[in-house]
Parts: sequence; C-alpha cells; structure tokens
Amino acid sequence: MKLLKSIIWLIILLTLSCQSSNEKAKKKEQKELLIYCGITMIKPMTEIKEILENQENCKIVITKGGSGNLLKSIIHNKKGDLYLPGSDAYYTKIGKESPGIILDTVFVGYNKAAIMVQKGNPKNISNNLNNLMESKYSVVIGNPESGSIGKETKKILDRKGIFKEVEENAIKLTTDSKDLVRVLEENEADIVINWYATSTWEENLSFIDVLPIDEKFAQKKKLVLGLLNTSKYPEIAKKFMSLASSKQGREIFRKYGLLDVK
Repeated sequence: MKLLKSIIWLIILLTLSCQSSNEKAKKKEQKELLIYCGITMIKPMTEIKEILENQENCKIVITKGGSGNLLKSIIHNKKGDLYLPGSDAYYTKIGKESPGIILDTVFVGYNKAAIMVQKGNPKNISNNLNNLMESKYSVVIGNPESGSIGKETKKILDRKGIFKEVEENAIKLTTDSKDLVRVLEENEADIVINWYATSTWEENLSFIDVLPIDEKFAQKKKLVLGLLNTSKYPEIAKKFMSLASSKQGREIFRKYGLLDVK
C-alpha cells in the first residue's frame, strides 16, 4: 500500500512538473507587440488586440495618449511595432522630420471634429465657431502640440481666422480627447471641440450633446495604422494591420463611431 501511494505521488509530481515546464516554455515563446494608439481609438484597437492575441498566442501591449506625445516617444525610445494617430497628418510630419520610421500603412477609419456642449445644451450655444471667442462661455480646447484633436482644432480655427482669439479666451489647453470629455462631465467647460466618436460612446451619452461643424472648416480625417521600422515581430504586426483593415475590423471601428462620422 505504501509503495502504491508513493507511485501515485510520484506520478502527480511528475505531471505538475511537466505542466509547469510547458507553461514556462509557452511564456518564453510568446511574442509581444507594442502599439502606440491615440486615445480616441483605444476601444476598437483593444477589441482587435484581444482577437489577435487568441489567434496568434501573443501578447499585445497598447500605449495610449495624445498622438503628438506618442510620436515623440516613438522617436525617442526607438521601439515598438505599430502607430495609430488620430489623424494621417502625423505621417506627413514623420515623412518630413523622421523619414523611414514607417514601413507600411493601412486605412482603418475616420475621425471628424465637432463642437460639444453639456447635455441639453443649457446655454443654448449654436454651432457658430465664433462662440469659442465669447468670454461668457467656459471654453477648453486641445493643445496642438500634444494630441491630434488639438492639432485639428488649430487647423479648424485657423481656417476661420480666430485661433489666437480662441486660445486667449480658453480657460485652459488640455492634452487629449479624454480630458475634453472630462471637462464637460465635471462642468468645468461649457463648450469644447473634440472628436465626434467620443460622443457616441455609451458612457458619454448622458452628459454630451454634439453640434456639427461646417465641413468647410472641419473635414474627415483618415485613420491610418502604420508599421514601425523598429518592429521585432513584423509578421504578427502585419496580421494586426490586416485584421484592423478587414471588413471585420472596419465594423469594429464603426461600432465606436470611427467610420461613419458626421
């Protein structure tokens, strides 16, 4: 009986040992991707990440932030696999200042800026861009140096010829689309310019109303996913690009307001 118990324990220990070794080997073999993603696109990119992780037995880390700040990190750190800024204008900047960083690109959706006010528009603000110059309103805009929405806001207001006046009237310049949502939610601002997609998310529906901006001032901005020349696993990165730009991927971007923009 003692011998039988010893044999059983030995089998259990060997089994556990083999399982542990297999798990360690699996973790050791697991490839890891690093993606730089503008905040407005984090929801669809996370959904696509989860699909690919299951398909490829890989780990995908997404670093989110303002598109301009992310680009600075890419250039400084010299590592990572993919970059998705909030506007394809960043690729023009890369081509001029750091050529060769992007090896390939795919189109995945659209961004478009809109005026946003508190739910119910309690101050009866119209979609006239001149309202952003009015001192009776608490105005917050994005910083052109840190994120795509700030960069786009400056372009819109420059087309209208009022950027300097709006900048002086704003109570602050903030970093990204997430904080532009926050200032409306917490009643810090009466009016902001933000990416339209953020207004379609369920968690934002109860405190944001959208006022579309005339297309002669605010155009659709292409969302382009780029392969970095520092990619350690370009074959997996390209599979991510393929999925993101496929019919399935487009439907995911559409679900979060990043394809059929208004």
